[in-house]
Amino acid sequence: MIVRQLTCRGLTSQLCAAVRLNWSAPKMARPSSNLTEFREHFAKAKHIAIITGAGVSAESGVPTFRGQGGYWRKWQAQDLATPEAFSRDPSLVWEFYHYRREVMRSKMPNPAHLAIAECESRLSKQGRSVVIITQNIDELHHTAGSKHVYEIHGSLFKTRCMSCGEVKANHKSPICPALEGKGEPDPSAKDARIPVEHLPRCDRSGCNGLLRPHVVWFGETLDSDILTAVEQELEICDLCLIVGTSSVVYPAAMFAPQVAGRGVPVAEFNMEYTPATKRFKYHFEGPCGVTLPPALECHESESGV
Repeated sequence: MIVRQLTCRGLTSQLCAAVRLNWSAPKMARPSSNLTEFREHFAKAKHIAIITGAGVSAESGVPTFRGQGGYWRKWQAQDLATPEAFSRDPSLVWEFYHYRREVMRSKMPNPAHLAIAECESRLSKQGRSVVIITQNIDELHHTAGSKHVYEIHGSLFKTRCMSCGEVKANHKSPICPALEGKGEPDPSAKDARIPVEHLPRCDRSGCNGLLRPHVVWFGETLDSDILTAVEQELEICDLCLIVGTSSVVYPAAMFAPQVAGRGVPVAEFNMEYTPATKRFKYHFEGPCGVTLPPALECHESESGV
């Protein structure tokens, strides 16, 4: 398993401390799979936090690059998704991300994404809130229509300038002419060896600096502003859903135990039990696109709203 490094300073140290405290608590009984009971909590909740991971995107056919078979050419993600790899060979790293960007153009939100977006829209009209805290970088939540989304690992479709630091949305295909037709994942494919001056460049007046994907690479710390906002959402939520994530990959591993530790119901929607499952009140096993829509559909108490 790949665990992202996270520096325990300031807010993050508080989160880490919360995790240590919560994980030392006595284990709960086997979580319930009673959908009717969960729906009663759902009907009463005013602030719902939904934490999503790779399992949601996998159901849309998005490659995860994790575990056995998770290779692009001869490399795994942790070989290329690092500042050191980009400094050493920006052409190769951009080929990898260009491939991922182009793959995403054929992927669509699945029923889980759509159910979350519909729930957020519906509940907002009732004065209730739904926030999505995602580890995914594919923007499928946005495509589905979700508005209140925190992308803690960044986005495939944003760039950051290495010179001026400007972060900007970028949906160009290809992102630069030199990458057109490049990024073939076959192990026998040859590296493009694109000169650095032909890689994506900043279009800010007078800059022209080298652009990098605006994603959190292995060994990098997460955005403290986003972590602060996430912490604030978790402090006020009265229902938390864990969807398509193992709950053991940091920083998401910190979030649900922190919420459960203060007595808030946490429901896990996943293909299998995880090391964190027994900490939660509910567990619904199976594809998220099957289990989540009935959990989030309009409750009878909402009629007439």
